Amino acid sequence: MALPTTMRALLLEAPGQPLRPVTRPVPEPGPGQVLIRVRACGVCRTDLHIVDGELPPVRLPLVPGHEIVGTVVACGREAHRFAPSDRVGVPWLGFTCGTCRFCRRGQENLCNAAGFTGYSLDGGYAEFTVADERYCFLLPAGYEDATVAPLLCAGLIGYRSYRLAGADVERLGIYGFGAAAHIITQIAVHQGQRVYAFTRPGDDAAQAFARQLGAVWAGGSTERPPELLDAALIFAPVGALVPAALAALEKGGTVVCGGIHMSDVPSFPYRLLWEERVVRSVANLTRQDGEELLRIAPEVPVATRVDVFPLTEANEALARLRRGHVLGAAVLVP
Repeated sequence: MALPTTMRALLLEAPGQPLRPVTRPVPEPGPGQVLIRVRACGVCRTDLHIVDGELPPVRLPLVPGHEIVGTVVACGREAHRFAPSDRVGVPWLGFTCGTCRFCRRGQENLCNAAGFTGYSLDGGYAEFTVADERYCFLLPAGYEDATVAPLLCAGLIGYRSYRLAGADVERLGIYGFGAAAHIITQIAVHQGQRVYAFTRPGDDAAQAFARQLGAVWAGGSTERPPELLDAALIFAPVGALVPAALAALEKGGTVVCGGIHMSDVPSFPYRLLWEERVVRSVANLTRQDGEELLRIAPEVPVATRVDVFPLTEANEALARLRRGHVLGAAVLVP
């Protein structure tokens, strides 16, 4: 079947402005790239940071979106990993140089010349997109297009944060119970950990959702859990949660900040950090993270909760995420 020559897309032209619906030419895949018909694209909090200007723009105009699920419809020269009709996922990490000191030592997530889908590369708020085939994943069967989309960033960054919290974690705190948290809670419970969920104070719906997924306790972010935590993951972009999490942490525990953007961390007394507590960030992802998560998710099995919006309602989906009115994850479909 012949491909169309034009497509619908949502374009960010300036930070702080609504995305504008446009008609654009369908892109052509370059060497090593695949052309993908987008079937679903998750709406990530990082998209919100980009649209709202909390992350400095690196490319404008821009098609956002980096939790892309789609079908390969054409392959560029020297692209041989996938065949037309393969269902693939495209994550945030869209390119690395392979030669810088970080790439050479297995830290491609810190590559000096990395390209990021929906930030420095056009993303999936469109009917078609192109992607470097090396950074695409075959997706597990058993997931619908919309329900697998959140695994490609909320899942991947959440999984990297979870993994870097360390081994021998029995009591895990999760601050900010959104898309990443609802995925990682299921994995942690499956692996025998006790999960303590922290939400916005008074968010009864999110707390009930956390308990439904297996959390042994859920409360507001200003509350103390009933026992000290071995590790805490922070997915909410709120710097004040760092000292709050440290105050709830057992000796030798780790606080992992899983977002790409966070408000300033306030000053806190050294005693919160003492006794070998650790605060660390997580940057981007590696392809190994993706392969591991996409193998583990069907084994749990991880079930994602999604609110589906038509592509044309991307601004409404972002607005609901901004207001904290998304339980689980939001996903756009063309």
